[in-house]
Amino acid sequence: MNTSVLRTASRHLSKAGRPRSLRTVRGYATFNWEDPLAASELYTEEELAIQETARQYCQEQLQPRVLDAYRHENYDRRILEEMGELGLLGATIEGYGCAGVSTVASGLITKEVERVDSGYRSGMSVQSSLAMTAIHEFGTEELKERLLPGLAKGKLAGCFGLTEPNHGSDPGAMETVAREHPTKKGTYLLSGAKTWITNSPIADVLVVWAKLESTGKIHGFAVERDQCPAGTLETPAIKNKTALRASITGMIQLDDCPVPAENMFPEVQGLTGPFTCLNSARLGIAFGAMGALEDCLSRARTYALERKQFKGNPLAKYQLIQKKLADAATDATYGTLAATQVARLKDAGKATPEMISLVKRQNCDRALANSRILQEVFGGNATSDEYHIGRHVANLFVVQTYEGQSDIHALILGRAITGVQAFV
Repeated sequence: MNTSVLRTASRHLSKAGRPRSLRTVRGYATFNWEDPLAASELYTEEELAIQETARQYCQEQLQPRVLDAYRHENYDRRILEEMGELGLLGATIEGYGCAGVSTVASGLITKEVERVDSGYRSGMSVQSSLAMTAIHEFGTEELKERLLPGLAKGKLAGCFGLTEPNHGSDPGAMETVAREHPTKKGTYLLSGAKTWITNSPIADVLVVWAKLESTGKIHGFAVERDQCPAGTLETPAIKNKTALRASITGMIQLDDCPVPAENMFPEVQGLTGPFTCLNSARLGIAFGAMGALEDCLSRARTYALERKQFKGNPLAKYQLIQKKLADAATDATYGTLAATQVARLKDAGKATPEMISLVKRQNCDRALANSRILQEVFGGNATSDEYHIGRHVANLFVVQTYEGQSDIHALILGRAITGVQAFV
């Protein structure tokens, strides 16, 4: 059995008996607004304990940092190492120093991280679902053994280069190319640019997708920064963002950057490789967005109970306020149940890309819509970052946009429903 810190901690908490969400009074079930349909009854004791481990870390270590990080666009590199020490990185991967837990457990980790901030979840997701998944699924055994343990511990930072300045939703049109070195056999030279790449300024391992000049086929490469000669790889940060300011975002600029042939993923070509990784990340986002929405709901509820208006009544007394809270709780509950179902199907080998598109699209759309409405509960105070709600709203716009904007996922679903391709 894997003896990672995450699993060891989860077993300890499981034995301690974490309380289920379904409450009873004198033998009758009572409603729990934080888990309205008792979704926790669907999770194993280990999954619940892993969620609790993640929640404790996030609330005790990440929440106190987030305001300063967001204000100053300052991502603390040590966060990856802290997550690695707990086994939160690449959590579903078996071996290589990873925890090997269920997709549901991984989704619950993601939910707890995004409950604090979407930027923190982005940094973790890119490391785990994109960079580590790409290497684990498509890299050679030598590459996996050499890179995955460092990535799992957070000693190495990873990023994933697919999006380009001129090509976002149409990655097949990418312009980054890889050509065989004219004089050095067994080496490829990569040239091109990627943009909006989370973690790129701090990445030690950069998964880059490029078209082979000789065939026009897309292939993946694990670019190791310390093997790149000066001037062949630059990763400038993108500053002055209006969202995801607690994560670090940049570009990847390649100018005949040499990469050994053994760092190319040998068995996959075309968009199958990057889309496999994206689907893993999209399912995590479906969980994560619900964490952000639940935090918005909790903060709006607290504010509405404490804020007195109109003859000293709490805002929570009024019908319009209660409807906002009810709508948010409903969408967060349904979204969590849907993501859990798809995660279970994924572990059983029964999930399809369209299922993931459905939950990514719906959960991100509803998280964004509800957080914007809950923002109204705070009135003018919502503009103060100390209330946190405005930060979530700004972040969730990006979450709804990246890894397949909602309209793109609608076209994926439309194609599956009708059999007619709407992309071309």
